[in-house]
Amino acid sequence: MKKIVASERNLSETEEKTRDIMLALPLFDAFRSDELDTLARHMHSAEIMRGEHLFIEGDRGDFMCFVVRGLLDVLKKSTDGDHRVVACLGKGNTIGEMSVIDRAPRSATVVARQPSVVIILTKKGFEILTKDHPSLGVTLLKLIMRLLSRNMRLTTSQLADTLPDERHGP
Repeated sequence: MKKIVASERNLSETEEKTRDIMLALPLFDAFRSDELDTLARHMHSAEIMRGEHLFIEGDRGDFMCFVVRGLLDVLKKSTDGDHRVVACLGKGNTIGEMSVIDRAPRSATVVARQPSVVIILTKKGFEILTKDHPSLGVTLLKLIMRLLSRNMRLTTSQLADTLPDERHGP
């Protein structure tokens, strides 16, 4: 009797929904149909209502999200204890990528500014993908690294715009 592996079985209704939602994001255009099926088996979608927290600064991070619809505010606690909005993320953005790479706690709080839909990739799902589908895992890892790089470049540009010009002295 032949054992049916995950990549040969049909998608569940939930997995099909996740796959359909993934198709709305250009980030996933580079993946073949069978690869999207595999990704959909290891991810899921979630709706976040306005004002709901996706995660809180300091929490243990074990998932990342691809924003499909809506707006998410990224808040960072300042030294005086206030929370400041440091970014507003919409369709096509990602959040929490570092959590699938490292074991550090969340570096910011994320709250839905408006009803939003995200695709979630857990750390466990990512590890299973890279173990069972190494080529697909590497492709996904490259995508995550490009997104991290893009976010770092944007952050450093924004930081540079707020720093005083040291060439002219104090």
